[in-house]
Amino acid sequence: MSKEKNSGMRRGMGGHGPMGGMGGGQKAKDFKGTMKKLASYLSTFKIAILVVIIFAIGSATFSIVGPKILGKATTEIFNGLINKISGTGAGINFTKIGNILLILISLYLISMVFAFIQGYVMSGVSQKVSYNLRKEISEKINRMPMKYFDGKTHGEVLSRVTNDIDTLSQSLNQSMTQVITAITTIIGVLIMMLSISVSMTLVTLVILPLSMLFISLIVKKSQKHFKSQQEYLGHVNGQVEEVYGGHNIVKVFNGEERAIKEFDELNDTLYKSAWKSQFLSGMMMPIMTFIGNIGYVIVSIMGGYLAIRKTIEVGEIQSFIQYVRSFTQPISQVAQVANLMQSTAAAAERVFEFLEEEEEDQFASNPVSIKNLAGRVEFDHVNFGYNDDKTIINDFNAKVHEGQKIAIVGPTGAGKTTIIKLLMRFYDVNSGSILIDGHNIKDFNRTELRDMFGMVLQDTWLFSGSIKENIRYGRLSATDSEVEEAAKAAHVDHFIKTLPDGYNMELNEEASNVSQGQKQLLTIARAILADPKILILDEATSSVDTRTEVLIQKAMDNLMEGRTSFVIAHRLSTIRNADLILVMNNGDIIEQGTHDELLAANGFYANLYNSQFEKPEAI
Repeated sequence: MSKEKNSGMRRGMGGHGPMGGMGGGQKAKDFKGTMKKLASYLSTFKIAILVVIIFAIGSATFSIVGPKILGKATTEIFNGLINKISGTGAGINFTKIGNILLILISLYLISMVFAFIQGYVMSGVSQKVSYNLRKEISEKINRMPMKYFDGKTHGEVLSRVTNDIDTLSQSLNQSMTQVITAITTIIGVLIMMLSISVSMTLVTLVILPLSMLFISLIVKKSQKHFKSQQEYLGHVNGQVEEVYGGHNIVKVFNGEERAIKEFDELNDTLYKSAWKSQFLSGMMMPIMTFIGNIGYVIVSIMGGYLAIRKTIEVGEIQSFIQYVRSFTQPISQVAQVANLMQSTAAAAERVFEFLEEEEEDQFASNPVSIKNLAGRVEFDHVNFGYNDDKTIINDFNAKVHEGQKIAIVGPTGAGKTTIIKLLMRFYDVNSGSILIDGHNIKDFNRTELRDMFGMVLQDTWLFSGSIKENIRYGRLSATDSEVEEAAKAAHVDHFIKTLPDGYNMELNEEASNVSQGQKQLLTIARAILADPKILILDEATSSVDTRTEVLIQKAMDNLMEGRTSFVIAHRLSTIRNADLILVMNNGDIIEQGTHDELLAANGFYANLYNSQFEKPEAI
């Protein structure tokens, strides 16, 4: 299926781009606990990680031995030249030097092969972790209660799948191999340095505390700017997507200047925090290079002194200088990885928090089958509130017989949509019960319960793909002929056949290449194809022309035929033929009956109905 879009989606997600993925991000609330969970998660790949560790150590080891062997070649050349000049020897032994260089090349080749293997395996592990986490989040979303999403923006949820998992994947791929290589290099180089000269090694180690001091100061200073950078990157992305999604409204109300001003303010803050974070982190290498150069000067002076005293050879001085360079580099790498691990932990923590969120009960202990159910619905003393301290549905009672058309009317905020959400078990009642054919809806498996329902909402939802695919979404196993029959019943077949590619015409991202009324007819065709026992209709004729309204009404009548139907009514003129009208206000059913009965009662419904036909007073 093509990518699916929900119109009007607001995304306040953190950035995903040049700075969004690896920027550094915020600190984890529980670094140790999160890293423990991540280690546990990675234990599935312990064999692959062991291979990475072995080959990373092997690559670093073969690379570390190189400078000492190269030093022997330098010593051989130096001694040969001295002997030639003094006339005490045959000069440079090029055969021996050739053998030394051949060994050196072989070591570096082996090191490269080992590095390639560990990089290949680690890339596979990190991408497999990303794949599994995305899969788990995708499956988790379908098991989570609606109340979770009521309190989160689309961006907050989507950023788990994009930014956080990408950050985690890239961090794992870089940090794990860097840490192993860096630690191996530090230990190996230290051993090699000690084998050359203990005194020179001690002098080199004296400059380490100075390096660590500068690194820790930079990391501490840059961390808060990385956090600010990640935060404002999310704000910038959210503002751009929001303005782009509603660009028509922005233009209608001449909001371009305000949108640009808001973007400029956010972009300016992002620029400042990003500049500071990148500048501070960029200072690390020049400072380390400067301190390293001080070390080279000290080593060169001391090495020359020791060479004069015949304590070490000339080639060993060259090897030692190379080792000093190799020694400072992994220390700065460890510092960078330490900074990166904060980002990794923060991303992992957000992912694990999401995966550990409370889930809906998907399965009943002794589930009732939906086969052969007629579609009778009863609300028995239902009480409900989105928050425990505020009840919005109070002692709701209603009995709906098979095949009846039930209209739910009332002012905005009366609780009409909430009743439907309870019926489909998007939320569970606080007390009381909802019964279908005498069975409590909690006794059904959730997916099977929802198989009984079909929905046509006022806000149509179509995804990028062909018209045929959009209709078939109601029942994925439907044949092409069944799709066409559903379209005919929805009075949309004629329109589809006038299109260039007919049923195969591709709808664009927002399905803006078809009208609102045509979208509505397509969603009705989808519901007809699903062939549900119970229908929920959020009347959607208020924003279409009269001719299209007639078509939609006919399509709805075809859809409701022989099915129990709940209609959330906005235009009261469209539900005059309802079998039962439930009039709601402040979470209570205050009146119920047929249209004629309620008008004769001359109560709340009558006032509501007549107000839709009253002419506005002249000003």
